[in-house]
Amino acid sequence: MGIDLVVTDLDGTLWDTEGALHPRTEAALDTLAERGVPLLVATGRRAGAARRALGKVGLAPPAVLLNGSLGIHLATGDRFHLGGFETDAAQRVLAAFEANGVDPCLYVEGEAPAVFVSDTPSTHPEHLASFGDSVRTASLADVVAAERILAFGVLGIERDVGEAVVASVGDVATTHLDVDRHYGGGWLSVAPRGDSKWDGVVAFCGRHGLDASRVLAIGDGANDVRMLMSAAVAVAPSDAHPDALGVADHVVAPAADGGWAELLDLL
Repeated sequence: MGIDLVVTDLDGTLWDTEGALHPRTEAALDTLAERGVPLLVATGRRAGAARRALGKVGLAPPAVLLNGSLGIHLATGDRFHLGGFETDAAQRVLAAFEANGVDPCLYVEGEAPAVFVSDTPSTHPEHLASFGDSVRTASLADVVAAERILAFGVLGIERDVGEAVVASVGDVATTHLDVDRHYGGGWLSVAPRGDSKWDGVVAFCGRHGLDASRVLAIGDGANDVRMLMSAAVAVAPSDAHPDALGVADHVVAPAADGGWAELLDLL
């Protein structure tokens, strides 16, 4: 069986350090392009953060963002997928955060603003600073009532607080809590119930006439599990989250060792 599309997560998968590719990985990306196999990024990042990080290594591929809530071509801004919360569900998720004393970041479509925060955001200060001109301060309740929320997120959160939020959200939405590679502590994101990166992958395949049953996907996080389970070939780095390793068909070396290059042997 041939592969019509390669889908990759970024942090901990394509690279170990943002915007820095291992030489083996860089060479493998060139080979993939020479073979004419399309590349799609699938990440929990927002558009601006993904575009900036990929730009450091000279890439601007199409991307599934915010764990499946948005799909755009980074080079042009053209959209191929849009998910997001219904208002009632978004209000219930916000209430779950606030019940635990956490003011999340609210991600919306667009880039100015792309994120709304309260006067007292709970995310790490450096994460907040990274938004630059893309962030606006507002009443979170007003934003949820007026905007289509694509995702909620907090970086650098204490693990026990993150777990409490996850418990409060319950089955209202899909939660992802993992180690924060950038700021320490935990990384918490909340997406619409049932949504995943795979939704964006399917939308991309439909838009471009690709066969979604001929996808190779690689990811290292718990938020990659549904995508890996749905792909024809599922790959995880050896240092991936146990849930990702548990559904992988193949395990490659960590991103820090250029393990991504081993995908070429699976095409």
